[in-house]
Amino acid sequence: MTEARPAFYALAPGGWRDYVTLLHPPYTAWHLSYVVIGACLAPKLYEGRLLAALAAFFFALGISAHALDELEGRPLATRIPERVLLALAIVPLLGAVAIGIAGAIAFDPWLLAFVAAGAALVPLYNLELLRGLIHNSAGFALAWGAFPLLTGYFACAGTITWEALLAGGFAALTSYAQRVLSTPVRHLRRRVEAVSGTLELADGSREQLTREALTASPERALKVLAAAHVCLAAALLVLRLS
Repeated sequence: MTEARPAFYALAPGGWRDYVTLLHPPYTAWHLSYVVIGACLAPKLYEGRLLAALAAFFFALGISAHALDELEGRPLATRIPERVLLALAIVPLLGAVAIGIAGAIAFDPWLLAFVAAGAALVPLYNLELLRGLIHNSAGFALAWGAFPLLTGYFACAGTITWEALLAGGFAALTSYAQRVLSTPVRHLRRRVEAVSGTLELADGSREQLTREALTASPERALKVLAAAHVCLAAALLVLRLS
């Protein structure tokens, strides 16, 4: 069998392509969409606060968290030097914290609670600290689903309402679905050396089992879900800005 890419969005290793792969583009866009959805559900949308929250989550989640993840075993098989990955893990996270502190000073000191939680979640989850306490499907759903949405809401509303918590539940559940779909796919792409076997159908025919056959449907669902979340966030943003 030919060697599988570590992810459906992974480019050929080397050079600038490694940095694009490191961003996990469809997943980063998916989770940034939660920030937009949360902000758009607030009674009043503050565009500047939304942009600041998006920048902070892009730095912390899109860059820092993924750089830490790559430092732990090179799951994406990039050739990015370790010192560069370490810088990408630390500097953007500090930038995200700085954005949050500036927002807390300008808007609401309670935003510091979200800043502290976000700064802690990145190493706790991606380095599997505390014996991997939150490095699981539930932790992923809360940390990268509910948390971005609630932060986006609070950044504009200054409070958390029952409506926001229900929306947070939506984000947590769809993030959980992402994890359920992506975990076996990652296993097949990154750990399985070869796939063999057949499916015997009721009409007596047989279908050959391949890695591609096993990953095609869940990966198609992941692509569609990522696009759907981005579309929903864009629709809400256009609605609130019009």
